[in-house]
Amino acid sequence: MSVTVLLVDDEPLIRTGLRAVIDAEDDLRVVGDAADGAEVLPLVRRLRPDVVLMDVRMPAVDGIRATTAVLDAVADPPAIIVITTFEHDDHVYDALRAGATGFLLKRSRPEEIVQAIRIAAQGESLLFPAAIRRLVAWQAPGARRPAPALTEREAEVLRLMAKGLSNTEIAAELFIGIQTVKTHVGNVLAKLGARDRTQAVVFAYESGFVSPAS
Repeated sequence: MSVTVLLVDDEPLIRTGLRAVIDAEDDLRVVGDAADGAEVLPLVRRLRPDVVLMDVRMPAVDGIRATTAVLDAVADPPAIIVITTFEHDDHVYDALRAGATGFLLKRSRPEEIVQAIRIAAQGESLLFPAAIRRLVAWQAPGARRPAPALTEREAEVLRLMAKGLSNTEIAAELFIGIQTVKTHVGNVLAKLGARDRTQAVVFAYESGFVSPAS
């Protein structure tokens, strides 16, 4: 089955280019597009995409508000990847905190775009964790949160999540079963009040629990 994608960007040229890249793949399919965040929630409800590529800067409703609206209103929401021109963008950081899975630069290569969509659809691991670390390092020092209260094993799992390891890779690193990893990840998300892995990692950096330089 194809991974379905909704494109959201106020620039028609960007939408056209992304559509060409995505529809060229046998396992990916664009099911709709929008020019503003105000259109996103109705389209998500109607089209049920697996992944949304969401511009963060749009004239009426930006990507942060659109992301929040979708994640708050849809019971089984799609993965949301925000797309931006600049890596150190306050809007991207706020979108990650709101629950976006990760982000892409508009200058990303086609293979990076399709890889990101596939990873997001799997819901398995962070997108380009090194880039997310740099973004959080740029923003987090001014927004310290209390350190998370985790067990020793949960702390190990969170540190490996922050490095971008998948559940399978974490299991191999810690010599434990994949189902055990999933349990620990679920416990970490619950204790941090995080919607997903990306939110958990942002929280870890903001609290100082994980250093962006590590």
